[in-house]
Amino acid sequence: MYRIVEKRKLFLLTGFFFFFFFSGLNISPRELALLCQKVENHVVGAPCGVMDQMTSACGEANKLLAMVCQPAEVLGLVDIPNHIKFWGIDSGIRHSVGGADYGSVRVGAFMGLKTIKSIASGLLSQSSANNGVTSDDLEEDAARLLGSEASLQYLCNLSPHRYEALYVKQLHEIVAGERFLEKYQDHDDTVTVIDKKRNYGLRAATRHPIYENFRAKAFKALLTSSSSEDQFSAIGELMYQCHYSYSACGLGSDGTDRLVQLVQEIQHCSGSKSGEGTLYGAKITGGGSGGTVCVVGRNCLRSSEQILQIQKKYKGATEYLPLIFEGSSPGAGMFGHLRIRRRRQPPQEL
Repeated sequence: MYRIVEKRKLFLLTGFFFFFFFSGLNISPRELALLCQKVENHVVGAPCGVMDQMTSACGEANKLLAMVCQPAEVLGLVDIPNHIKFWGIDSGIRHSVGGADYGSVRVGAFMGLKTIKSIASGLLSQSSANNGVTSDDLEEDAARLLGSEASLQYLCNLSPHRYEALYVKQLHEIVAGERFLEKYQDHDDTVTVIDKKRNYGLRAATRHPIYENFRAKAFKALLTSSSSEDQFSAIGELMYQCHYSYSACGLGSDGTDRLVQLVQEIQHCSGSKSGEGTLYGAKITGGGSGGTVCVVGRNCLRSSEQILQIQKKYKGATEYLPLIFEGSSPGAGMFGHLRIRRRRQPPQEL
């Protein structure tokens, strides 16, 4: 899904880039991004993922980077069609992936992963005990599927229909850290620690990566489909779903919710039904809890005017004039570097 990159990650990546360049070391953009993530995780103390770093290092102008965070595999680049445009609108609320909200959601997701693996292992053992040695091909296929889920490494590799069919009803909405540790000992995440005295949102944090993976694949497929009203509506709906899924995890904010609501008001007002250009969707970006909202719409003057209307309405409600971002630029790997030389003054004649 569309990303707005956090400034701290850009500064960190730029620093690494120049360090390796002047040291004469040859390092790939992907390796550079992974090193930046390690610094954030283990030095800064921010339990972030790697999407922002990969976008900053491997991205190209006017294209979206398709990748799988397992841990950071690039699938390719997807052209942004000429009739589609993205904007970023800054809420004025500073977000941080080092804060308690983001960290607790990550803990909840890893708790959910471990719980699902435990449930799958139990179902697999039960199936083996019931079937003995007389299982047919269908039962063997079901056992293999349960076996793969019992050794699941990433929640996004679990399909939504399997999650709904077998696991969602067995996941608590909230789980106490102490209770989870008593049952499972650990959540198998190297960059976060479970607080025994804290309650964690389990179901929402587990559900988000499972459905977000599906939404991202659908988003990519829609970008390459033919231009139509259905294409715009579906892309926008996926962004709205992502936004509210993030909010369900506890990563929303009043400012970003207000911006998304303003987009919806313009989208559904009577003046936007003429097809002369309107906005179709919006979502919070990055680690959530503030930051920038990404908006999608038709690439035309009318849509840009509507973005300015949102900027004006937001200022009227909050007294903050949000910054608007548009356009695209290459990542560090494609851009390379600029060498700045001091201009020598010509000798003055005596």
